[in-house]
Amino acid sequence: MNNSKNQLLLEPVFPSDYPEVTEVWEASVRATHHFLPEADILYFKPLILNEYLKAVDLVCTKDATGRILGFMGVHGDSLEMLFIHPDARGKGIGAQFVHHAIHQLNVRKVDVNEQNPQALGFYERMGFVVVSRSELDGLGKPYPILHMELK
Repeated sequence: MNNSKNQLLLEPVFPSDYPEVTEVWEASVRATHHFLPEADILYFKPLILNEYLKAVDLVCTKDATGRILGFMGVHGDSLEMLFIHPDARGKGIGAQFVHHAIHQLNVRKVDVNEQNPQALGFYERMGFVVVSRSELDGLGKPYPILHMELK
């Protein structure tokens, strides 16, 4: 972070960063997605590393030592990924990512797991509203998805 303005310093994510980004994803999911069984975390982890990260435009923010604190992935007008390391949660990083996504990248949509009420509340505070619901996630797993759009 840039301490003078307390603004998030966003950096590009390179393929060489994917293993660390995937570790942030896993730590974040374990802290927030309590509905996911271990088998599904292990199922999704290689998909994140090998498929999903390269399908989005990624940026991250790092601490003073260069450790990735959080990252966001955007595709078109949709925020596809936003994960913050548990040690960095509650410091406004997620809100600054979303603000950047909305105002600089023209993001207007986000999907949220219905079983993750913290994320739902967060995106509602950021100005998103639920417009529809899918019973299954994109892979057909029984994790209902709330489709949200900017008011």
